Amino acid sequence: MKNRLNYLLLIAIVCINACAQKTDMEKTLATVKKETIKERIYYIASDELKGRNTGSPEILKAADYLAGQLESYGAKTVSGADGYFQPVPLRIKTPATSATFSYAGKDFNLNDDFLIVDGKSGDYEGEVVYLEYGLEADYNGADVAGKIVFAKAGNGETADRRAILRLSREKYELARNKGAAGLVEFYNSPATPWNQLGFLFNRVNLTLDESKEKKDIIPHLWLKDLDNSNQRFMRTRSVKRASLKIEGMKNEMTKDKNILAMVEGTDPELKKEFIMFSAHYDHVGIGRPNAEGDSIYNGTRDNAIGTVTVLSAAENIAKYPMKRSALFVLFTGEEKGLLGSRYLANNPIIPNDEIVFCWNSDNGGYNDTTISTIIGLERTTAAQFIKDANQAFGLTAIDDPAGEQGLFDRSDNVSFARKGIPAPTYSLGFTAFDSEITKYYHQAGDNPNTVDYDYLEKFFKSYVYASRMIGNAPERPFWLEGDKYYETGKKLYGIK
Repeated sequence: MKNRLNYLLLIAIVCINACAQKTDMEKTLATVKKETIKERIYYIASDELKGRNTGSPEILKAADYLAGQLESYGAKTVSGADGYFQPVPLRIKTPATSATFSYAGKDFNLNDDFLIVDGKSGDYEGEVVYLEYGLEADYNGADVAGKIVFAKAGNGETADRRAILRLSREKYELARNKGAAGLVEFYNSPATPWNQLGFLFNRVNLTLDESKEKKDIIPHLWLKDLDNSNQRFMRTRSVKRASLKIEGMKNEMTKDKNILAMVEGTDPELKKEFIMFSAHYDHVGIGRPNAEGDSIYNGTRDNAIGTVTVLSAAENIAKYPMKRSALFVLFTGEEKGLLGSRYLANNPIIPNDEIVFCWNSDNGGYNDTTISTIIGLERTTAAQFIKDANQAFGLTAIDDPAGEQGLFDRSDNVSFARKGIPAPTYSLGFTAFDSEITKYYHQAGDNPNTVDYDYLEKFFKSYVYASRMIGNAPERPFWLEGDKYYETGKKLYGIK
């Protein structure tokens, strides 16, 4: 009997060692299965979840499902989070029904002359302070408490609408936290016509309410000034006071949340470094019906597939931990302006300098099932791992073929790249942003029965395999020298 027990113990030890000695390829094959991929995508992109619009009851249902999946794999909660969640302070803004604005006796008309970017109903009046571009450096020595800040839109260097909007949000939070009574920006960029901006702001919008001190909502205007005449007029007035009245504008906080989980690494030193696996799980909800009468924008490609890509990595790494630790994050609000990722990047639960790689997954669609398209492939030292992993499953990894689309700066990865974290995005294979992509991109027909699951299985396996190689490599990944985020990354990680 004793010999038999010793024999069984020996067999058990051999089995444990065999499991421990599995290669990364074998570990990948052990968990990534087409049937599981299909089952998860069919639920996340189901009509039941009604397109997972940010701020909707259905996205909260999706969040509970995804957190449950991560928990079922054995991924752990992150210290500092609310269980598997990070609440994201999103505010739904209903546009004003009417508004008036005047300065030094001159009246301006809503929409024709000015637009309301943010604010709430009420009467506002106060002294004006000019702060050039209204950026942090412009506040040095300035007394803005209770005053209305006037500043030029942008920063004098960019005409890109997205960049001007991003700067505008930063300026708003700065003015709000400094105690200003309002912010007015002179808009003079010809890149985006004024009437297009009106369409952008005169609708129900979501905003990320990042005020650290929970300051009150203040009015934020864009004043049309294409020829700089308003700036000249206002700067030459002896009485520098402005008044504003807003009616019908409403604000309501949502219950949106990011989802987070982690698996600790196995190496005593490397486990201090995190690989972050990220994707957004929101889409655009219900919209205009298509020719078949379908009005639910299911978002299979964008981004149920990306969400399940991260789930597949989590299931695999929870079963077979890597040397480095893994952080799994699913974001809300990407479709509304990268809101969830921006909030986590600015309010990290795990310090940003401990995250050495952001391995994002986002998609618009595919038109070539022989490739994976990695936005930013050749920008980091992880490129060869990604290429080798794709080749192992019969795919070829290519870099962004549609640079004109600015895709690197349109997904959640850029929220972390701006902090200095190497952050490519893993996408389905496309060679151009053509009709095969736009046929499904943000369309009601993007249903789970329209994708090739044999291709997805290879795509998912290559992502997980590449993840394991990056997570187990002796050297951590970094930006290639010369990249625009290279110096920011050196500063983040204290690299000399």
